[in-house]
Amino acid sequence: MSARVEDASINALPPRVAYLFAPLDKRALGVAFGTVAGLGVAVLTAAHLMIRPRPALELSLLGHYFHGYTVSLIGVFVGFFWAFTVGLCAGWFVAFTRNLVIASWLFLTRGRAELAAARDFLDHM
Repeated sequence: MSARVEDASINALPPRVAYLFAPLDKRALGVAFGTVAGLGVAVLTAAHLMIRPRPALELSLLGHYFHGYTVSLIGVFVGFFWAFTVGLCAGWFVAFTRNLVIASWLFLTRGRAELAAARDFLDHM
C-alpha cells in the first residue's frame, strides 16, 4: 500500500506546473477574444464619428469584410457583431490548437518515458 502512495506522490505535479499544462476553455477564450475585437471596432467607429480626425482612417474598408458595415451609428452595432463573431472563432481556434499541441506533446513525452522504462525493465530479465 505504501508503494502506491509513494508512486502517486512522485507522479504528482506541483500546482504551478499543473497550471501550465491545464487545457484552456475554448468557449471562454473565444468570448474574450470576441468581446475585445467587437468593442475595439465599435469604439473605433464611434470615436471616428464623434472626433472626425484628419487625415481619417479608411474604416469603410471594413465593409469589404463585414457585410453591412458602414461608418455610421448602425455601423457601430454591425461592426461589433461581425468583429465579435470573428474574434469568437479566432479565440476558439487558438484554444483548440493550443490544447491539441499540449496534449500531443504530453502524450509523446509520456510514451517515450514509458518506453524507456520498459526497455530498462527488459534488460534485467
